Order: sequence, then structure tokens, then C-alpha cells
Amino acid sequence: MNVTPAVPDQTVYIVDDDEALRDSLLWLLESNNRKVAQFDSAEAFLAAYRPEMTGCLVLDVRMPGMSGLELYERLRERHATLPVLFITGHGDVPMAVSVLKKGAVDFIEKPFSDTDMLKLIDQCLTTELENRERLRQDAAVARRLDQLTGREMEVLELIIAGRLNKQIADDLGISIKTVEVHRARVMEKMEANSLAELVQSVMTCESARGRFSTL
Repeated sequence: MNVTPAVPDQTVYIVDDDEALRDSLLWLLESNNRKVAQFDSAEAFLAAYRPEMTGCLVLDVRMPGMSGLELYERLRERHATLPVLFITGHGDVPMAVSVLKKGAVDFIEKPFSDTDMLKLIDQCLTTELENRERLRQDAAVARRLDQLTGREMEVLELIIAGRLNKQIADDLGISIKTVEVHRARVMEKMEANSLAELVQSVMTCESARGRFSTL
């Protein structure tokens, strides 16, 4: 019952007050080459939580003290990026659906099969890797944007808006030759090999959205 191997630094964090269930999941995941850490309460996980944690969180909805839903809200307040898979009882399904709307990856209802659990955890870990890569790319684009001068930013915004060199020159009151120089510098600093690559890198960067009125 093998699933796609996890990246070495990814950990599946299990938070459940049911010791038997934790032990069962521990065996299942470790036998499928998953790194696991388990906690018997939401409070214990919250105390151990660090923003640099990678992997995913398997979280029971109902627990004594702080519930899984309360923990999820606390983690959202901290802008946690760990994908969350909720474990629910039958009566908790409406609550589980509500957290899906808030960003949880999925929920699984008790009793669940090993195959279903592994499949959902695999989805969570894949999601976390994709999110991490997206954040890395966003940070790289943001760093490149920071290298541009004010004029280069103006030229870039007009390029994104689809303006031609002559139109950019008219808009900014500069010569076409000067536009070409700025455009070449923008391409170099943004490490773009084509106009399409330049526009795509900026359009898909979430941190760039607040910098350009055209996005």
C-alpha cells in the first residue's frame, strides 16, 4: 500500500486525544515511509508549532479542551501554511464542510480505510510542496522587482498593460530609444528570456499585485 514517497523534511503531524488512533496512524504512516510526530491535544501542538514546519496536519475535530476547529482558527491567525486534513465523526461532517470553505484541504470520516487516509495525506503533502514552491517563486520575483528603478517599474507596468514601445514613450514623455534601454534592463533584472516569461512571472506573483494598478 505504498504512496508517493514524501520529501525528507516533510512531517505528518497527528493531533488526536485518542491514543489508539494515534498509534494506528503512526504505524500506518511509518510503514509507508512517512515521518510522523504525534500530539495528544491541540494545546500541545500549538505550543510546539513553528512557522517553518513543513508537511501536513491530521487533526481531529472533537477533543477535550481546545477543539480541532479552535486550533485551526488559531493557526489561521498565525498565517500557518500547513495543509490540514480533519478527522471527523458522523455528526461533525457539517462542521468539517465549513472549514473546507476556510481553506482546509479535506476531511475524512470515521471509520476510514488505510487506503483513503494515505491518499488524502498524499494530497496534503503534494499541496504543501506546491505551496512552498509558489512562495519561493513569489519571493524570487519580489526580490527582482526590488532591484528596478522607479522608471523601470513604470516601463514594466506599461509592458504588462500591453503597451508598445512607441506608446510607452508617448505615455512617459521619453524617446523610444530610452524605452528600449529601460526595457532591456527590466528583462535583465527580472531574469526573463522573453516578453511572455516576463509578464507571466509578474502576473502570477501574489506579492506583485499591490505594486501595479494593471494587475
